[in-house]
Amino acid sequence: MKGQGRKSTTSQSREVKKPTEMDQKDEAIVNQQEAPVPSDSEEDSDYEYSGDSDYDYDSSDSLDYQSESAGSGELEENDDDNSGDSEGAESQDEDAVNPDGGSEGSDLHQGGGVESDSSEDEVAPRNTIGEVPLKWYADEPHIGYDITGKKIKKKEKADKLDSFLKNVDDSKNWRKIYDEYNDEVVELTKDEIKMVRRLIKNGAPHADFDPHPTYVDWFKWDDAKHPLSNAPEPKRRFIPSKWEAKKVVQYVRAIRKGLITFDKPKEADGPYLLWEDDSGLAEKEKHLTYIPAPKQKLPGHDESYNPPLEYIPTQEEINSYQLMFEEDRPKFIPKSFGSMRSIPAYENAMKEAFERCLDLYLCPRIRKKRLNIDPESLKPKLPSKKELKPYPVTCYIEFKGHEGAVTSISIEASGQWMASGSSDGTVRVWEVETGRCLRRWEVGEPVSCVAWNPLSDIHILAVSAGQDVLLLNTCLGDEEEQKRIKELLWAEPPKTSDDAGTKAPSVSWVKDDEHEGIRLKHLKAVTSVEWHRKVLIHQLSKKATQKLPFKLRGIAVRSTFHPSRSIFFICTQKSVRVYDLLKSKLIKKLDTGLKEASSIAVHPGGDNLIVGSKEGKLCWFDMDLSSKPYKILKCHPKDINNVVFHRSYPLFATCSDDGTAYVFHGMVYSDLNKNPLIVPLEILRGHANSNGKGMLDCKFHPRQPWLFTAGADKLIKLYCHH
Repeated sequence: MKGQGRKSTTSQSREVKKPTEMDQKDEAIVNQQEAPVPSDSEEDSDYEYSGDSDYDYDSSDSLDYQSESAGSGELEENDDDNSGDSEGAESQDEDAVNPDGGSEGSDLHQGGGVESDSSEDEVAPRNTIGEVPLKWYADEPHIGYDITGKKIKKKEKADKLDSFLKNVDDSKNWRKIYDEYNDEVVELTKDEIKMVRRLIKNGAPHADFDPHPTYVDWFKWDDAKHPLSNAPEPKRRFIPSKWEAKKVVQYVRAIRKGLITFDKPKEADGPYLLWEDDSGLAEKEKHLTYIPAPKQKLPGHDESYNPPLEYIPTQEEINSYQLMFEEDRPKFIPKSFGSMRSIPAYENAMKEAFERCLDLYLCPRIRKKRLNIDPESLKPKLPSKKELKPYPVTCYIEFKGHEGAVTSISIEASGQWMASGSSDGTVRVWEVETGRCLRRWEVGEPVSCVAWNPLSDIHILAVSAGQDVLLLNTCLGDEEEQKRIKELLWAEPPKTSDDAGTKAPSVSWVKDDEHEGIRLKHLKAVTSVEWHRKVLIHQLSKKATQKLPFKLRGIAVRSTFHPSRSIFFICTQKSVRVYDLLKSKLIKKLDTGLKEASSIAVHPGGDNLIVGSKEGKLCWFDMDLSSKPYKILKCHPKDINNVVFHRSYPLFATCSDDGTAYVFHGMVYSDLNKNPLIVPLEILRGHANSNGKGMLDCKFHPRQPWLFTAGADKLIKLYCHH
């Protein structure tokens, strides 16, 4: 049977290996501490009846039987050395049986479980969801379920302000930690806080733990009668080594051949000689950037104790030295002495020696690489001026007749006539080819602007003086043209309205019998006048005034129209606003970056414009490129009064209070990938300044590359390309 087989096997193993005295002592101690174990005969009888169905056995018996059977199997396979281990396993299995006939397993099934001394088992965790991520329950009002299947509700989160006030009043708030896993607040004890502090300092969590215990030598040397090894010394320890002798010979030969070298001891740094000629030292030659100190100039005849007479200055020359700047004043004045015994000590000897030492000690001398770059190669490659001709170069005609500064000029569309306005209150019409004054009007106020009608068959001149704008008939053209002009310049007398509540218009059209034209009365002063080709006839025929529905952000300085589209440009002191007149909305805002803009001009293509400022800067804007200036040119030292584009030639010009006009080549390409080409061409001079004013206005001829300039010196000049 199984029991008999096991008994025989164990008896055989015990016969093979006899227990020593030490084993017998250990077994006696174990037998005294453990409970009484049934004999082998009782065990065998239990195993014999294990197969009987009438025998009642509990779960502990089955567990003991399985453990014993496993132990028997190991005894059959293992050697005799493992027999002692099998006996220990049997004793452990037998110890699991209680003296009362029961076992630990049976007690646990009956409900009498063994109590644990772990602090974690005393309070069960509230979270019953296990290792499930908490984000799964982030949007749920509960966190897990209890043993009855009911939901465990989360704690309601208090208001942040209430929790803050509560924490301020609570002196133990710094001990509390929110346990997100169990949804509760845990308060740390003093022992736990001390443990955390020890862990922060990289110490052991328990204060009783000693990380550096005293070393206990396990070997006792006091009772040792013999050494660890009592073998006699070998003979090889008393005979010189042949291998070491060969190695020494190899090293000696390598040293003699120079294969092995020894580092020379470094010499201590001695004193540094400041006045030594160190240009040829070997140590300094190693440094590529080292430059020797410059040598002082040797004394000449003027520093001799008995110099020639021509080196000795007179008293007048010595007095003139005192009037010179200290930098230009000579540092040494020669004097003559009869003998070397009468030469006094040099006053600045210590000072010069000290400054020399400072220069040698503090001023670094480094060899710097100089780049040999031709300055001309850094300049942008621009076409020559000969390739950009024609452009105005010389003064051809001077127009004289005004008694005050000429503030504004305008050229007729055909280029045959020119109009000018002056601060003396007169407006004149000139013939360009001959310089003859054709007509003159007395306005009575200083004229700020004159603008000729852009249509060549309608000779109407607009003049702004004070708060009024005059539309004058120049009496040029044939009878049919004059008849049409008179129809346009006819205005009905103003009607007196009885309604007191109606708002008066901002501009009123009044017939001017004195000048046979129309006077437009404004509420405030008018600074500039601009014409538009398409709006002119329509507005003149209806005698209507349209107020732009735009609210300006700043003071308007100048305004102009787009050459071909219904776009209106308004230049303020800081920016340029572009409006669409048909849609009545803002299209774009251009930021000039200038302190105060003074003038504006639009390119005939309509996609580029230039803005002049009172600080002498010129800004070129490419509207398709950006709202920032494409280029900023600092050309004039004083205020720029006007900027203008030529209608057909790639030219633009500026005039300033410095009495000069700058002519530029400004080519705008049809290819959008090419940037505009800007080249300075000529500086035109000829106007004299008067009361701090120079050139006040400039205009190009509509067909020829000619430039008209008006100055504060009462002159108008025409510059031609010949």
